[in-house]
Amino acid sequence: MAGLRILVTNTWLDARAGSELYVRDLTTALLARGHTPIAYSPVLGQVACDIRAATIPVVDDLDALGAPPDVIHGHHHVETLTALLRFPGVPAVSLCHGWLPWQEAPPIFPRIRRYVAVDETCRDRLVLEHGIPETDVRVLLNFVDLERFAPRASLPGRPARALVFSNAASEDGYLPVVREACARAGIALDVAGASSGRVAQAPETLLGAYDVVFAKARAALEAMAVGTAVVLCDAIGAGPLVTTAEFDQLRPLNFGIRALRAPVSVEHLVAELARYDAEDAARVSQRVRAEAGRDAAVDELVTIYREVIAEQAAAPPADLVVEAHAAARSLRRLAGVLAVATASRDQEVRAARAECARLTGALHKATEDHAGAAAEADAARAEAGRLAAAHAGLERAYAELRSAHAALQAEHAELAAARAELESTNASLAETRAALARDLGTAREELAYLNDSTTIRLRDRILATAGLGALVRAALRLGKLAATRLRSVGSAQPATRSIRQRT
Repeated sequence: MAGLRILVTNTWLDARAGSELYVRDLTTALLARGHTPIAYSPVLGQVACDIRAATIPVVDDLDALGAPPDVIHGHHHVETLTALLRFPGVPAVSLCHGWLPWQEAPPIFPRIRRYVAVDETCRDRLVLEHGIPETDVRVLLNFVDLERFAPRASLPGRPARALVFSNAASEDGYLPVVREACARAGIALDVAGASSGRVAQAPETLLGAYDVVFAKARAALEAMAVGTAVVLCDAIGAGPLVTTAEFDQLRPLNFGIRALRAPVSVEHLVAELARYDAEDAARVSQRVRAEAGRDAAVDELVTIYREVIAEQAAAPPADLVVEAHAAARSLRRLAGVLAVATASRDQEVRAARAECARLTGALHKATEDHAGAAAEADAARAEAGRLAAAHAGLERAYAELRSAHAALQAEHAELAAARAELESTNASLAETRAALARDLGTAREELAYLNDSTTIRLRDRILATAGLGALVRAALRLGKLAATRLRSVGSAQPATRSIRQRT
């Protein structure tokens, strides 16, 4: 069967977000099946580069197409209507991806022969808010590129790491609540997404590193395909931990806004984390990989393309007046939506300006406070300089004191040595004095004995006798003189002998 030329429209093809990545995954799958997809968006960026890198044409001006498509796959109101008006006679399929964005409001146009909703919530928007007949609406649940998002290893029995995977997660929003819940559960938390400034360029390689992922919709489906446990959570609300018991209820809701009915609170998230079950998460992953693969969804879309092409070929030629009226009605509805959106945006702008003025005033006050603090800091620095100089002076004085102390210690050591020597001398003198005292006592005793002896008494009587005492004293002097001469002669005899020996 011949391949189809399919024009896929989208408001943006810049940031990596829901419908942008849907376009990327869809067009690459169509190209692999032998079809010719073309991506159109007035806003091109990184995702457009990714698509074109896969050799798929990307345009931001429909006049760049030199040949009309066989079918229009329309995302978003304005871009779908633009393609329909640019290519008369070409049938279209319109997809609705969201409940809230005004861009997802469907254009009502005769050549849109099928409306496709990605979940039951979007189906209700098409049928119950925009009057699309139920027979013209198909529900084609979101899909995952199973080759890109390969399964991880088995989960641990107790979760250790978690990831908030959302472009809406920021420190000014719900992220601190999730962080507190994880802290209470003893789980480390990271974040990936545009608002946090940490865009995941390749989430397929990132998700497998975590045990729990906080996400919604397509992001949640990708995390489940990898095999992580998923707690539904985003800026608009929180849901349950996805288990096999709740899977059949949550899958038709695309794990999206209708499933996020609880407030994002620490208590709710802690309770859901407590339900963590590694084996059950593995069974959920098996369900996703069995039921939510890209191939089956793309096959069904191609079938729908062929159906609407056949219906358009069998229908009478398009009535341009009817189509013009349809375009006018669509634009009128769109104008009302845009007016509401503009009023809301104007209100947001006014609030933002008021907040900006408040912040500017706070900035001015902070600047003044900063100037005062700077002056105080300068004074503190000057005082610190003075104290540093004083400290340096004290250090020098302390060094001098240390030197003087060392000198005093040396002098004290010398004095201690001299004192020890003096004490030793005193001890020796004391011993000598004691010895002399003993000798003196002995001499006195001997003298007393001699004085008391018969000889001394006789000598004293002789000396006291007249004439005889003088004679005795003369004899004694002669004796002393003779003794002296004899000592002199005795000392001279050796020299005389020596002289005689030489002669």
